[in-house]
Amino acid sequence: MRIAVNTRFLQKDFPEGYGYFLHETFKRITTAHPEHEFIFIFDRPYDPQFIFSPNTRAVVCGPPARHPVLWKLWYDFRIPLILKKTRADLFVSCDGFCSLATAIPQCLVVHDLSWIHFPSFISKSHLLFYKYYTPKYLQKAARVATVSHFSKKDLITQYGIGEDKIDVVFSAAKTSFHPATGPQMTVIKEKYTNGNEYFLYTGAIHPRKNLFNLLKSFSIFKKKQNSNFKLLMAGRLAWKYDQFVKDLQRYKYRKDVILAGYLPEEELVQLMSAAYALVYPSFWEGFGVPVLEAMRSGVPVITSVDSAMQEIAGDAALYANPASPEDIADKMMLIYKDEQLRTRLIQKGIGQEKKYSWDRTASLLWETILKSAGRTEQP
Repeated sequence: MRIAVNTRFLQKDFPEGYGYFLHETFKRITTAHPEHEFIFIFDRPYDPQFIFSPNTRAVVCGPPARHPVLWKLWYDFRIPLILKKTRADLFVSCDGFCSLATAIPQCLVVHDLSWIHFPSFISKSHLLFYKYYTPKYLQKAARVATVSHFSKKDLITQYGIGEDKIDVVFSAAKTSFHPATGPQMTVIKEKYTNGNEYFLYTGAIHPRKNLFNLLKSFSIFKKKQNSNFKLLMAGRLAWKYDQFVKDLQRYKYRKDVILAGYLPEEELVQLMSAAYALVYPSFWEGFGVPVLEAMRSGVPVITSVDSAMQEIAGDAALYANPASPEDIADKMMLIYKDEQLRTRLIQKGIGQEKKYSWDRTASLLWETILKSAGRTEQP
């Protein structure tokens, strides 16, 4: 079988999200299935490191698809030509978009529908595109995969898709995350927080991540505990970050908040391993990878109730209402005061994280690919 894959998010410095999902799944899928040919379709020059195996070849198909007009051009005009030219049997797209102009079967991965629930968190042009085309993509795809049962339920609720058309393909943590020893923690804390304990947030600086309420929660914690704790926030500056930065400048505990920006993976691994707890109060996620990265690092987690994160973390985390700074602060104080609870959460988290792996993700995605093509694996 000749399988074409949308790899436009496989970029050399891919920090997160679609790019990492593509990287971890398809480096496994292509090497595990040498009997099939894989055509990686890039929308700009690519790094040779992404040609994972001899049965993989690349096609560059511009222009770079960076906004709605070019999305339409790329998926409905450029992609069909490439599929026809390469005689592809199937097209796999892991960014929620597919082509409406080809008869070739398509396997579509939709990570979440956050834009439906929080439309003000994305630009108007993107929102209009998603509203118009998402139902068309879901109908067009031979099969749909998503990263949690939480997201699967949302797809069914919002679009009435048959349950049997959607597969759950869980995500996983980066394998580079690991616990730190006591001496290592001391060195890391000296480097980043002058030796103080800290709560950590990792992810994009974006309204959907609920960082304004996180700051309010930290204020409540500081007022009640009068501690030297810091709040360290590590992530790239994303959409509408400027208002957050302005508010942070006026924040009462500004000196106790460290805005680290986007960090290389090696540094992020260090920061995570020495954190007192991860606080991840996002309003909406399809999965919530940082939760598993913290558990893999031996770090307890505070995250959002009634979310995909609660499905993924089970009883190995503390949950708060993301709309309530008081509730988030209560959980921060609870984990601060109860060292036995903190230890139990760390132990449970290590066991919970082991349920997820990129090998499992790749295997589940491969099953969906086969079903999309109307095939089964030969014994």
